[in-house]
Amino acid sequence: MARTQIFLASTLYGAATVAAALDAGCFHPADRRLLLVSNNAAIPEITPPLDEAPGFAALRSRFDGQLSWNEAISPMHPGGWAPRADDVPIWERHLRMLWDLGDDEIELVVESIQVEPALAVAACFTGAPITVYADGLMSYGPTRNKLGALVDTRIDRLLHLDLVPGLRPLLLSEHGVESEVVPTEEFAKVLGEVAEASVAAEPTEADPLAEVPSGAALLLGQYLSALGLLTVAEEEELHLTMVRGAAALGHQEIVFKPHPTAPVHWTEPLTAEAARLGVRLTVLNTPVLAEVVYQKAAPALVVGCFSTALLTASVLYGIPVARTGTGVLLNRLSPYQNSNRVPVTIVHAVLPDLADTAAVRDWKPPTAAHVAAELTPLLHAVGFCMQAQAYPHLRDEAADWLTHRLTAETWPYFKRRRLTSLGLPGAVPARLAFVPRNRTVRRVARRARALKKAALG
Repeated sequence: MARTQIFLASTLYGAATVAAALDAGCFHPADRRLLLVSNNAAIPEITPPLDEAPGFAALRSRFDGQLSWNEAISPMHPGGWAPRADDVPIWERHLRMLWDLGDDEIELVVESIQVEPALAVAACFTGAPITVYADGLMSYGPTRNKLGALVDTRIDRLLHLDLVPGLRPLLLSEHGVESEVVPTEEFAKVLGEVAEASVAAEPTEADPLAEVPSGAALLLGQYLSALGLLTVAEEEELHLTMVRGAAALGHQEIVFKPHPTAPVHWTEPLTAEAARLGVRLTVLNTPVLAEVVYQKAAPALVVGCFSTALLTASVLYGIPVARTGTGVLLNRLSPYQNSNRVPVTIVHAVLPDLADTAAVRDWKPPTAAHVAAELTPLLHAVGFCMQAQAYPHLRDEAADWLTHRLTAETWPYFKRRRLTSLGLPGAVPARLAFVPRNRTVRRVARRARALKKAALG
């Protein structure tokens, strides 16, 4: 029987991860390898999919064919559709006919297995073994949703990038899924090919990076207000803080790479602030990977909030990095189980604060010993607090860490209410535990907040 491997990808970064895994021999031989592209943008009709992104041409040869998930399920949106249980056999027959799969043995390679479209694709091919690949920092955090026996029993392994050398993912570990590193050298090689293809795709005079100065400070925008993590005003101030911080470190050339879906007018205050500070700001509106900029423009510093690209800058290219805004987000993320908590925690714990110029200048990547002694126990404690039912074996380790390591410096990683609900060290004292549940106290507190708001207004 013929074997067909279907690789689901929604981002160029994810497709590059898959390509690196293929080059490294991470997959069994197959008769066909098909790339299934999913455009998960809010309005995919006006947002180019990954196969139209600059540099994708370098990845195309790894696959025997290309499919579109959006076309297969149209007019449904990939981010919100899954087949009903009774319709699964019909959908599998439909997809096998649509994609000319016949009776092939199917193997699935998907990203973000906790949500659609990965869950939907997995549901349509009920007997197919699944490899999950993770291209970001979320792989180091806990699995946030129950997958169900029809999915979790079929997952063979987790492929991930070694973004924090020495740190092992929590994702899917509760199901006994082994993690496997995609070799860093292979990923770097693939990114090099993408970088070359990004430039070669256009005539020389239209080189998307032609105006980007070498050796500048590169600022990464993430459009956090669209995720509800910051207000528009707060995100604008975050970007202004990046400009001021880079200027304070002595950088005269600054490049701002906005999120592809961020409003264009957001850059106007940054240009004005750069002019006030006497530095030159270049806005890179071309949707190329940050790693392409690293290779073509060799920035002297990369600044961001909690972007995965901060870690690739450091680990793959040895570029100095700095963070800003993570303290606010640690306090703001809600509920505590928010899947962004682990990426924010890692960046906050590992990278230097942009406001601390000495720390930025002196920073060195964490050693394996530091990761084992400091970061791993912290993330196990955070991971347990996020998903205690899925990781009961981490309770004693988390309790011990909280008993001995909970200080003013580490409190931002936790919430007292969450610790109280789990009965962990740092919880509200027992004699005060009645307060959140007392109706009279809550009414008085609401009245006090209303009066304060009225006075300030």
